[in-house]
Amino acid sequence: MTAKEAASPNGTAIPRVVVAGAASGVGKTTVTVALIAALRARGLEVAPFKCGPDYLDPTYHQRGAGRRSHNLDSWMMGRAAVLDTLVEASRGADIAVIEGVMGLFDSAAPDSEAGSTAEIAKWLDAPVLLVVDAWGLARTIGAYARGFATFDPGVRLAGIICNRVGSRGHLDILRAAPSQVPILGGLPHDKGAAFAERHLGLFTADARSVPDELVARWAELATAWLDLDSIVAIARQASALPEPSAVRQRIEAIPRCRIGVAFDEAFHFYYEYNFRLLEAFGAEIVRFSPVSDSELPKVDGLYFGGGYPEALAERLSANRTMIDGIRQASERGTPVYAECGGLMYLSEGIRTLDRRLWPMAGLIAGEARMCDRLQALGYVEVETVRDSILGPSGLRFRGHQFRYSTLTEESQSQTRVYAVRPWRGPEEFSEGFSRGANVLASYVHAHWASNPAAAEGFVAACANARKRSR
Repeated sequence: MTAKEAASPNGTAIPRVVVAGAASGVGKTTVTVALIAALRARGLEVAPFKCGPDYLDPTYHQRGAGRRSHNLDSWMMGRAAVLDTLVEASRGADIAVIEGVMGLFDSAAPDSEAGSTAEIAKWLDAPVLLVVDAWGLARTIGAYARGFATFDPGVRLAGIICNRVGSRGHLDILRAAPSQVPILGGLPHDKGAAFAERHLGLFTADARSVPDELVARWAELATAWLDLDSIVAIARQASALPEPSAVRQRIEAIPRCRIGVAFDEAFHFYYEYNFRLLEAFGAEIVRFSPVSDSELPKVDGLYFGGGYPEALAERLSANRTMIDGIRQASERGTPVYAECGGLMYLSEGIRTLDRRLWPMAGLIAGEARMCDRLQALGYVEVETVRDSILGPSGLRFRGHQFRYSTLTEESQSQTRVYAVRPWRGPEEFSEGFSRGANVLASYVHAHWASNPAAAEGFVAACANARKRSR
């Protein structure tokens, strides 16, 4: 008998665990995917989640779970949106598995838990499984257990999973060490089953980069090496959660507009919450491929997210009918919104690391140049200083930057809509490049849970464009 979520007088019962790391790089994603796949192999429906702003890890979760993974970011979303997302996206599931970000207590500031896995775990009242890189460890595992269990009494450390275990005998030694937290198993050191990496971290997980055989291998290892019964029992101890607020209830019974979303190998970095907000305000989402499709679908607005346009630059540049269609739509006044990789696509061209220039849509001045070093990383807060397709000036929302490209000097002449304040680091700077009244592009990945009015404004702009075209 499964333990599907069920409403009760006290809220919604959702068995759940947070898979946290003792540090970055200890194998959280591998353990999470292995656990998800093993639970699914048992016949459980697993709802996966990722703490923080990361777009890539959720694609690995999806390979293991067979359903979309959702981001839970405390700094960009706030508590209510995090809770709502967990409850809504867990409907129909037997268990929710939430992968953490960085180390359990790490955040963007050393003196704050804001944005940390620990904060999310406390908000969700979820038990935590700590992943420890056990290579070379023995009795010291007990020190890890005591330190992490007592550092913040508000975090319920329910068990430890040892990664990179040398052998069955090594795992027996770890389990025999004095520990106030149970060792729930471990995963063996297996280079042959490791996930490939690239300059932005892991590759996006698809059937080519993460074949079914690899997912099945990790499921087998987790089944053989982890105490799945105890993990499920721990997850079922989580308390009921309140029903979602009405923020994302559909406002219009009939869609007010159709928004074309670029979604393919080049563009797939999106927050699912943003789509749900657009739909709540009356948008119908229509996916299309700037890489493969020869023409735009019939839509009233365009949304280009992040991704890897530099990796597909030759094919994107060669698809001139698509680029011509985007330019013509822009000239007709169709609202065009782009983030990071989308901004690169809307620029005059992408210059790849081999110094070749691939012409792009040319809606934003300057070219996007790939660099061999990270150019920006971290949370930001945006305030619009001009009216835009997101709404009137003075609009504030939060987002995140993570990029290896930069725009050339020609972009400096472009009108800018954003005043951007990094959470930590450099002083405020101007960004948010616009062309006319209907094009807006930025390196910021916005999360509209921080201010749903931005999504509402974009839908309104697209609905108005639809009216004008009739």
